[in-house]
Amino acid sequence: LAALPEELCKLKKLETLHLNGNHLRQLPAAFGQLSALKTLSLSGNQLRTVPTQLSGLRHLDVVDLSKNQIQNVPDTVGELQAIELNLNQNQISQISVQISHCPRLKVLRLEENCLELSMLPQSILSDSQISLLAVEGNLFEIKKLRELEGYDKVCILFCFVLEYFV
Repeated sequence: LAALPEELCKLKKLETLHLNGNHLRQLPAAFGQLSALKTLSLSGNQLRTVPTQLSGLRHLDVVDLSKNQIQNVPDTVGELQAIELNLNQNQISQISVQISHCPRLKVLRLEENCLELSMLPQSILSDSQISLLAVEGNLFEIKKLRELEGYDKVCILFCFVLEYFV
């Protein structure tokens, strides 16, 4: 699929939508009308940014945007209501500090991107609800995270695994 039909946006009771492995570059403007959507998987498409339409989906729990062509995470991400956001295997080199304002975000996956440690907002560690942060495979050594303020707050499981293997 290269585009989604607008009619899809009329499915008011749709809770799960998997559109992996297509050629989607954007979502329909009315996508935000899928008010019951809880799980959205758009892995392996051609998205270049986090779709702004996701911000209006108040019941969204899991968003998988892995394996796309996303280069930055814009300010609109701060309005995202998801509990888990998977941005693995993109080309992300910049993340808005607004990601720290996501009220329900507990799991943030940023593995295998183009992030330098200086581009990872400090507030993710110190001022967010994020408890699991996965950042392996970026342009910095994982053990450098220990030097950042708020490191101890990030997921015990992640820290335990990190301590075990380092």
